Amino acid sequence: MPLELVIATRNRKKIEEIKRILQGVPVALFALDDVPGCPEVEEDADTFEGNAVKKALAVARYSGKPAIADDSGLEVYALNGAPGVWSARYAGADADDRKNLEKLLSELRGVEEEKRGARFVCCVALAFPDGRVETFPGFVGGRIGTEPKGFSGFGYDPVFYPKGHDKTFAEMSADEKDALSHRGVALRKLRIYLSSFIVG
Repeated sequence: MPLELVIATRNRKKIEEIKRILQGVPVALFALDDVPGCPEVEEDADTFEGNAVKKALAVARYSGKPAIADDSGLEVYALNGAPGVWSARYAGADADDRKNLEKLLSELRGVEEEKRGARFVCCVALAFPDGRVETFPGFVGGRIGTEPKGFSGFGYDPVFYPKGHDKTFAEMSADEKDALSHRGVALRKLRIYLSSFIVG
């Protein structure tokens, strides 16, 4: 029997990304929609790790199955680390990707290319119903462009150029992005842990 895991998100693109990177690990993955009545978890911690742990623990305790959650976002050095943990709500509580991107580019208007450094940060948390938690961090450095480019990915992908590349995440294939991304780094650490956990 494969280990059953609940992915604590309703974001379809994020679920696809997690499933791609964990492919081949003997786990059965369920989405939040497969857990009727699961309460929404307010992401009010002041760190990515705090939010990921809070979500994973709440879903694991409610579902009775281990749960994985991630919190991730963009830290722009010229903006003192903003949007940070507010990345998904940067332009307000009801903001969408387009509004968040517009606000970010507006805040960076006039900032020279060499001062547009940034990094994507991710923390993946694996929580068990008994309260045990493991966390897996991931980072990728790069810079912010001056206009959106590309149509893949989500969030700030259209303006983020990973270090050493002249394509944004949104211009890359899923495999190219997975090989570089903050979430890819964190999920590969989770993958190694799950493989040894299941075998062990």
